[in-house]
Amino acid sequence: MRRYAPIENHGLVGDLQTAALVSSEGTVDWLCAPRFDSPSVFASILDHERGGYFSVTADSRRPPVQLYLQDTAVLVTRFLAEDGVGEVIDFMPVENPERPSDTHRLVRIFRVARGRVRFSIECRPRFDYGRSAHRLETGEDAVRFRGNGVQAALQGVGPVRWTRDGDDVVGELTIGQEELAAVVLTVGGTEDVRLAPVGQPEIRALFERTRDFWHGWMRRSTYHGRWQDMVNRSAITLKLLTYAPTGAPVAAATMGLPEQIGGGRNWDYRYTWVRDGSLSVSALLGLGYVEEAVAFRRWLGDRLRSGRTVSGEPLQIMYRVDGDPELTEEVLDHFEGYRQSAPVRMGNGAAGQLQLDIYGEAALALAQSVEDVDDVPPYDGWQALAGVLDWLVKEWDRPDEGIWETRGGQKDFTYSRLMSWAAFDRGVRMAQRYARPGDIAQWTTARDDILRQVMERGWSSRRRAFVQQYDDTTLDASLLLMPRVGFISPTDPRWLSTLEAMERELVSDSLVYRYDPAASPDGLRGSEGTFSLCSFLYVDALARSGKLGPARYAFDKMLTYANHAGLFAEEIGPTGEQLGNFPQAFTHLALITAALSLDHQMDRAGRVGAWGP
Repeated sequence: MRRYAPIENHGLVGDLQTAALVSSEGTVDWLCAPRFDSPSVFASILDHERGGYFSVTADSRRPPVQLYLQDTAVLVTRFLAEDGVGEVIDFMPVENPERPSDTHRLVRIFRVARGRVRFSIECRPRFDYGRSAHRLETGEDAVRFRGNGVQAALQGVGPVRWTRDGDDVVGELTIGQEELAAVVLTVGGTEDVRLAPVGQPEIRALFERTRDFWHGWMRRSTYHGRWQDMVNRSAITLKLLTYAPTGAPVAAATMGLPEQIGGGRNWDYRYTWVRDGSLSVSALLGLGYVEEAVAFRRWLGDRLRSGRTVSGEPLQIMYRVDGDPELTEEVLDHFEGYRQSAPVRMGNGAAGQLQLDIYGEAALALAQSVEDVDDVPPYDGWQALAGVLDWLVKEWDRPDEGIWETRGGQKDFTYSRLMSWAAFDRGVRMAQRYARPGDIAQWTTARDDILRQVMERGWSSRRRAFVQQYDDTTLDASLLLMPRVGFISPTDPRWLSTLEAMERELVSDSLVYRYDPAASPDGLRGSEGTFSLCSFLYVDALARSGKLGPARYAFDKMLTYANHAGLFAEEIGPTGEQLGNFPQAFTHLALITAALSLDHQMDRAGRVGAWGP
């Protein structure tokens, strides 16, 4: 029987241009290079036989233990045996991350805390999603895997002995206390990648620089609230998922991981969604990370000014990390999928969908970055935004595919109207506050028309709730953002009855479903788990509504679903397993947002001597 580590049994390491998943048993079973959205080098998480992997094991009957070094992206996997305790320390050096590079390194350090330990190594790359063959070359300085236009090289430090196994290699080493060994995998895009010499001094220096980089980055955080460890881990995860040369965050490090085992909801999330990126930057801004916001604002401004989209709209919902709008979707038929969950999709056909909410999320992020940076909007960027708002005045009242990228046809989604309202609201505010030119009267009229329309058609008097789409009765957890963006007061009777309706229908032991596909067919087969983004938005909504006891209880329970390293995928399955692409930026940004909101509301309640129901 083929074997797949559970999705949650992984940690993430990266160098701000790409990232690798390392299982809690020491196997690298996901790595794309040279970028997040490049073809894979290791992809055994999608096909155990064809995907390729880089494993380290040790003689131990007990399961390994995995953890991060505090406030870093340095991952430690500990092998606990009767005659020794060994560790593998995994990291990717962060060196000039703002400069795009075709060459990336994964360092795996071996050390022993007690006794002597024998480690076994297997390196079996499978380039281009397992579609490209390679040949093995052994030399004095390295073992090289040469493919078609791509290569990987493996260097050993210490008593590492390699044995050829076809065009792959296996190795072993035995070390005791005070000894150090390492292997360095260098992945490059050409046939003549030059390797830097490595020895113990170089390995120690790489480790120290990487550790110090992450410690220095964490010192910039202004968060001193109640959930320091989880918020810090989520912040590091969002940083790891950001492509530093452009400042573009990706939605997740992986593609093709299923929302239901054996189901067909398996998407490629290695791209930059305008929505996800905007919300990620807003969360980081809440922690004081201004540079990331400025970089994303620049990336987003470039997209607005270029006008280059597949959809023909001013923005499309997602791009490659360099801004390329071409994301042709392709099924990799030769991959069986995680635990036989086919099809495995590369690219994303939803790129051409109309999702009008993205203009609201973009405007919210831009307004927050301008305010938090205490800056006047740059003239060229403002002109681009004003042009988009002028366009949106004519287009906001169109059916679209909505935030969840359903493939069941365009509809009048309430959330899309909500975020169009937010786009005009923030545009008007910025124009007035910073004396920027724009058709404020026209934007104000559109803003007010949307509010009246949502109150009339997005409100179901029968359900006593705001609903997913006009003239319907289906609930939708995306509307948990209504009070957060200022559309409605969190204590408004309409909002409180909406929240109660969601609690009855969408909430299961504090976990929240996006919507009910049976009530509102989305054009996709299969079902899904609870959506972790929505579970954290629920916490935020409870806190804002003054329900601090239930909010904190829901938040603390949700944190128990994090994996051993503090990471979350997209969804939680029926038995508490993590589902979907991993780790998911949406989930981690929502965790940060919920923690900030809950901290603020609890501090405020403490000052006035009231905790709420």
